[in-house]
Amino acid sequence: MARIIDGEKKNLIGGNLKKLRTRLKVSQQELSNKLELLGVYICRGSISRIEDYSRTVTDIELFAIAEALGIDPSELYTVK
Repeated sequence: MARIIDGEKKNLIGGNLKKLRTRLKVSQQELSNKLELLGVYICRGSISRIEDYSRTVTDIELFAIAEALGIDPSELYTVK
């Protein structure tokens, strides 16, 4: 049985993260800096790879991203 991450997309939130981040006027570097203050180290390049679906996201990272953006984690799955 194939695993979910065996496909082309390595996460479910990439496109929504980019939409939310740009809507909130937060650069990739600013998001990286905010995450570092929360003790979660995701460099700017890794944020780019999350957004283009080529990097997986752990549950800890997902919750930290939501906190850094000031949103509910569920918003990363559903953008209106």
